[in-house]
Order: sequence, then structure tokens, then C-alpha cells
Amino acid sequence: MKLNYTTNRLLLQTLTETDAAFILELVNTAGWIRFIGDRNIKNIDDAVNYIRKILSNPSITYWVVTLKETDVPVGLVTFIKRDYLDHPDIGFAFLPAYNNQGLAFEATKEVLNDLLNSGKYPTILATTIPDNIASINLLQKLGLFFSREITYEGLALKLFCINATNKITGNQ
Repeated sequence: MKLNYTTNRLLLQTLTETDAAFILELVNTAGWIRFIGDRNIKNIDDAVNYIRKILSNPSITYWVVTLKETDVPVGLVTFIKRDYLDHPDIGFAFLPAYNNQGLAFEATKEVLNDLLNSGKYPTILATTIPDNIASINLLQKLGLFFSREITYEGLALKLFCINATNKITGNQ
């Protein structure tokens, strides 16, 4: 797993405390709160503490996605080994102004292919709540297939899966 990635339009760099203002903005968007949950991050100090918690957990990696041309942060790609899942979980979240531009696909595809090609992660999962149609569509475009529904802490989740043998190859 790399610390940084580069695509045609994007730079992905691991999260640092200097990303606090971006994290504060992202976690308070309507989409994050609706589909991921309110993290009760209301100021820069809360955001720094949230980042510190992420950075202190070796089971979590967040990459901040920025536009190459402007160096503006637009989203996250996440890779987490959750206790309730057998394999690590890939995820993504982008600011609303940058949705429907192919950025989440471009960024997540780069990370996903690297992880699958590394030999360390033969299976990668993703979860989403059932009414997050945009995420479901993106997961399927990335080559993940619906596996089953699970329940975690009373929340119904759709579980998606991809294996190194069926990874994505192109601009699907």
C-alpha cells in the first residue's frame, strides 16, 4: 500500500493534521451525515482530534484526494480493517461540488488496483447503507459485486466484494 498516488487529474496523499479544515468541511456535508453518520466534529480542534484518532489506528488509512491543477482537496479514499468484517473495507467520500465528475471512480480505482495487485489483500470489501444508490453504482462500476446484507449495531448494510482475480482493468 502506497502513501501517495497520482492519476491524470488527482493527487492522493495520506491524511495529516494539516487536513483538519478539509475534514471539518467534509464530515459536516449532508451526504456524509446521511450516509456515514454525524461524527460530532464542530470545529478545527474536533477535526484535529478526529484525525489523530485515525492516524493512531494501524487498521485505518485515509488518503486525501486533491485536484492536481489547483491543489484543492475534494474527497477521501479510505481503507479500514473493521472488526466485524473478514477482509479490509474500501470507501470514499467527496464534497458535493465534486460529485458526478468521475473523481471518486478515478481515485478509488487507483488505490483499489494497487491494493489488489500487492498480493497482501486478495479480497477487499465495501459496505454502504441500502439507500445510498450513488455509492452502490460506483462500487459496481469499480467491479465490486453485491455479496449479502449484514447488520452492524442495528444498521442494515449492503456488503460488496472484489477479489484480486476479478479486479478492474479499464475505464469501465
